[in-house]
Amino acid sequence: MLRANNPARETGATLPSASRRLSFPVLQARENYLLAALLGLALAALFAPAMPASAWHIPQFVDTRTWLGVPNAGDVLSNLAFLAMGIWGLVKLRASRDAPAGAGCLFVGLILTCIGSCFYHLAPDAPQRLVADRLGMAVAFAGFLGIAADERISARAGRAVVVLVTAAGLLAAWVAYENLTPWVVVQFGGMALAVGLALTRPRPGALGVPLGGVMFFYVLAKLFELGDETIFEATGHIVSGHTLKHLAAALAAWPVIRTLRKS
Repeated sequence: MLRANNPARETGATLPSASRRLSFPVLQARENYLLAALLGLALAALFAPAMPASAWHIPQFVDTRTWLGVPNAGDVLSNLAFLAMGIWGLVKLRASRDAPAGAGCLFVGLILTCIGSCFYHLAPDAPQRLVADRLGMAVAFAGFLGIAADERISARAGRAVVVLVTAAGLLAAWVAYENLTPWVVVQFGGMALAVGLALTRPRPGALGVPLGGVMFFYVLAKLFELGDETIFEATGHIVSGHTLKHLAAALAAWPVIRTLRKS
């Protein structure tokens, strides 16, 4: 009786089993919770009722003074703080021996925020300019969430969050001109996720970025934004709350920058 030749038997090699060929990473418990939260936010962005752009309150900025030919100079030029912090962060990142996933995305996002916010505040009465403002913010926010996930969950979770939230944020910012729901989910749902991560115990080997410090400056920026006119009047028209908002928001990168260690 003829026997079929078996190349593996003749050469002494063993064929890989199906389980070896199809290997999937095993998710940790925290990674499963993070995945569930991200899926929940994605479903909310996709299936929650659409909100028209008119539902978003467009603020009337109180400081409209022109300086050196720049209209709305306070709100425009204060965006240079984002540029300064972004460049400083990238310089520190280049010299750092270890950095959490998302740090580079955060610093690049700050530079993009400077560009987009300057463009918007030069003519804030044009709603379509809000898209440029939000695009940079989306990138910076994705970087921060990536850092938070890296610090509290795992490095691979941080990298995944950077990619997913950057894509979702850019898309949400783009469609916000017609449907605000995805942008609201990204901004407020993402911040709720950041709070949850900040309250979670750091993972072993984490760099130690003070997430609470980042969020402190974010909350401070929001308070300045809400008190735009009040602060403008209280300071004798020296500075408006919205101008201070930009400065406080840019300082949110400082806790990350000071944590980066030299190589």
